Amino acid sequence: MGMERIALLGSTLFYLFGFGHTLYALGAGRFQPGRFNVAAVALGACAQGWYLAMVGAASHACPIRTLSEMLIFLGWSIALIYLLVGPAYRLSLMGAFTAPLVLLLQLVAIVLPGESRHLIPPANSWVEMHAAVSLVAFGALGLACVSGIMFLVQEAQLKSRRPTTIFHHLPPISVLLQAVQRLLWTGFLLLTFSFVAGWQARLSIAGAKYWFSLLIWFLYAFLLIGSTMGRINGRRRAQGAAFTFLLALVLLPVIRYFSVITNH
Repeated sequence: MGMERIALLGSTLFYLFGFGHTLYALGAGRFQPGRFNVAAVALGACAQGWYLAMVGAASHACPIRTLSEMLIFLGWSIALIYLLVGPAYRLSLMGAFTAPLVLLLQLVAIVLPGESRHLIPPANSWVEMHAAVSLVAFGALGLACVSGIMFLVQEAQLKSRRPTTIFHHLPPISVLLQAVQRLLWTGFLLLTFSFVAGWQARLSIAGAKYWFSLLIWFLYAFLLIGSTMGRINGRRRAQGAAFTFLLALVLLPVIRYFSVITNH
């Protein structure tokens, strides 16, 4: 087994341990935010980073040349951003929600059929910056999705007459809403910068790829403008953050397909 496979398997196991620990704790009724989930995500991100570094060194390019690599890079971005912003918002519990999302992305990447890297033409620095910053942007937006789901769970707990154990460990709704808003702005600004990098590279863009990408950008712009103007309340904001990110995940293979068609 090559070192790349070992690193990929190791990161998958770390995220699986984090997710499994959460399920076990919930079933036992002893759910605690603890340090286990944070450690599991941190170790998983380190192993992912090791894998991406080896792939990048082997291809002499940013390791986002195939759909599988893009999904792994996206999961790594989500994990890193969580490790950076989670403690600042008292969101240690977010690791319990982040681990399954990154694990899902990684499992999909593993089962996808392999793509031949040599069929993909080498990209210039602006093209690689455009693609890499886009995935980092969606890392922030993915974490906004996680924060939004936590907000909806906490809201449901507050309305329930019999809140479960998780209610006492989730951050206050105001903290979650602030995290959603700031992560949305971070991801949106990075996404905008990635589009600028794409224009700077003078990319030849397929019509479908352009319109799908623009759709996601406009949905986030609408969500942020509506929130800033007070037209979209916290619940709708959380729902919008979750829905738009999941839509972007569904469209990612489509955008990737049209990218390859254009390059060829």
